[in-house]
Amino acid sequence: MSQWSSILEQLKLFLYTGPATLVALVMHEMAHAWVSYGLGDPTPRSDGRLTPNPLKHLDPIGTICLLLFHFGWAKPVMVNPQYYKKPRLGMALTAVAGPATNLLLAFLFSGLYIYLLKLTGGTTGGVTGYFLLFAYYSIFLNIGLGTFNLIPIPPLDGSKILGAFLPNRLYFGLMHYERYGSILLIVLLYSNLLDGPLSAVRGFLIQLMMRAWL
Repeated sequence: MSQWSSILEQLKLFLYTGPATLVALVMHEMAHAWVSYGLGDPTPRSDGRLTPNPLKHLDPIGTICLLLFHFGWAKPVMVNPQYYKKPRLGMALTAVAGPATNLLLAFLFSGLYIYLLKLTGGTTGGVTGYFLLFAYYSIFLNIGLGTFNLIPIPPLDGSKILGAFLPNRLYFGLMHYERYGSILLIVLLYSNLLDGPLSAVRGFLIQLMMRAWL
């Protein structure tokens, strides 16, 4: 009986985390696509990445990781920096758009959460209660996705943001080792070395956002 109760609890939780994950990932990738497109790159449009259709953006493994661990990824938006007037700056702006969008969403959802918390008194029943929990999980998922992608390890967005400020020699050196970045990330995640720093940053941002609405 306890096993079935656990499964039912997980399915119930998915009713909130599933939609919250879709919003976080899709908005993250759309932000990348629209900024690159706005900088003159037609690639995101030709690839169909300007749409809110989740099927165009979701990566199965990355989505599962976001649901379980509060950090993950979607299909990367293919861009062509040659269309930018300043390629490195354009890449940095395109890269920062995703995490910035997630942090903005987290801030907006924290406001919604505070409002609904006062409205419901913390009661989670009914439609209003559903949106209360939806907002709660959206805060965590968006902050998790945003902060994780700001880590300056290729191929995460943070490495492209950092690249805009590096001297040419260091920049091309970083790009040369980009293919090994995924291996490093797997090692760091598997060893739980990122858990402490990410949790501390996430907790700080949540408190900061909540206080802003009080």
